[in-house]
Amino acid sequence: MLQSINDPSTENIAGIMKALGDKNRLHILSLLSKQELCVCEITAICHLSQSNVSQHLAKLRSIGLVREKRNAQWIYYSLNSESFPLISEILKLLPETGEELSELKNFKNHPSCKV
Repeated sequence: MLQSINDPSTENIAGIMKALGDKNRLHILSLLSKQELCVCEITAICHLSQSNVSQHLAKLRSIGLVREKRNAQWIYYSLNSESFPLISEILKLLPETGEELSELKNFKNHPSCKV
């Protein structure tokens, strides 16, 4: 039996698929699947503006793919793969981000990020 287009779970899945249709959000999710990061770290790796990264994270948070944890003035983001189990399989198809994450050691000494 087909589900109604108005079924909330169908709308939820459509929202997730729409979010996954953006290459920057996929890149951010791939990074977050490896480790927890703050906005300034994601900005440095992705070469995007802080506001652009924040907007992508807000979209990912709104559909439950990303969690946030506050530590003083910093907010750290992580992947919430439990909300959509297929995301783990999708992320396996993306390019490896380990080298990008290893470059964060150099960024941590940058004055714009106090993590």
